[in-house]
Amino acid sequence: MGTAAEMLRQARASIGIARRPNVITREYANRHGSEFLTAAWCDMAVTYWARHSGNTAAVLPGGDRAYTVWHAQDFQKAGRWYKGTAANVDAAKPGDIVFFDWGGADSVGAIDHVGVIEKALGGGRVQTIEGNTGDQCLRRVRSYTVIAGYGRPKYDAPKPNYWDVQSTVAGRRVRVPWATPFLKRGMEGARVRWLQDALKGLGYSIPTAGDDFGPITDAALRDFQSKHRDERGQKLEQDGIYGHHSARALFIAHGGNAEDAV
Repeated sequence: MGTAAEMLRQARASIGIARRPNVITREYANRHGSEFLTAAWCDMAVTYWARHSGNTAAVLPGGDRAYTVWHAQDFQKAGRWYKGTAANVDAAKPGDIVFFDWGGADSVGAIDHVGVIEKALGGGRVQTIEGNTGDQCLRRVRSYTVIAGYGRPKYDAPKPNYWDVQSTVAGRRVRVPWATPFLKRGMEGARVRWLQDALKGLGYSIPTAGDDFGPITDAALRDFQSKHRDERGQKLEQDGIYGHHSARALFIAHGGNAEDAV
């Protein structure tokens, strides 16, 4: 099986698909019949993302779905269904499969539409990615008032992509990100935040706000590279690119065991 992150990666890759037939309806029709070529395709999109992200069993507990009511019932039967209350919507997780009832009845039998939750926004709202919304695949912001409920797939736990080390320098636990893929100026995200925090733990002054790899992070990394060597004893290249050698050196600088830096 796959992860919620992989499910969302596939959904994001579909943003911009429009009209029908399209790649999603064609694939579904190839398996289930030509009548699906031009049918409503919101749940076909969820099926497509699940199949292409290795999440078939998690997202489709009853098999491929084009009919949203049956899909929601699959989650009910699996004991993984959450009603669309404001509190439940605020507790939604990325990758949850969200079902809509435009009439606001919150009845599974009245479900009209489906998408995948990208993130909870608070206030009973979620950001979603949906196929067949205006005959396109788009991001939307939806309120609990039109959410009948959501199913929570049993995704695999995400694989770690950092070393968790009790830093002998910072005197606290630090996440030192792995360099897969490399990090460099212009990038953003959680791994950049971990890199910034690990550099701060060594005494570098980096603003706490934001998660972008900007000029301050670039300068701090280059300075770190100028003062450290790789596992072969060679000086790190001062290129501002957080690659494998720099990652291992940063892990070891925080007191990590060199034998674990693989």
